[in-house]
Amino acid sequence: MMETQIVRAADPIGLVKTSSGGVNILRGGQKLAASPGARLYQSDQVVTLEDGAAGMTFIDNSRLSLGANSVLALDKFRFNTTTLEGEFVSSVKKGTLAAVSGKIAKQTPEAMQVRIPSAILG
Repeated sequence: MMETQIVRAADPIGLVKTSSGGVNILRGGQKLAASPGARLYQSDQVVTLEDGAAGMTFIDNSRLSLGANSVLALDKFRFNTTTLEGEFVSSVKKGTLAAVSGKIAKQTPEAMQVRIPSAILG
């Protein structure tokens, strides 16, 4: 029998694949170094400094790249590895972001949203 895995809020949702320059993760009032391999959780914020950049991979195979002087909030993430259903909502507070959607958006395109200060990209 195949086991269904549903990601819960306490589970990692992805990881930092690459980082250069100043990159931090803000989590629960703490500032952590965002070095390659660092786990990402729902509600984290990834912050790059003026010399920073980060590449992140999520468990649904979504990939996000954050440019210098940027802040990305990982607002909501849920993913069922069996049905591929879920929801991924993030917010660019400032800066630049490149995104390649993963299995969540392939299953339900409107389930992946990137909020920017003046719009929502789906």
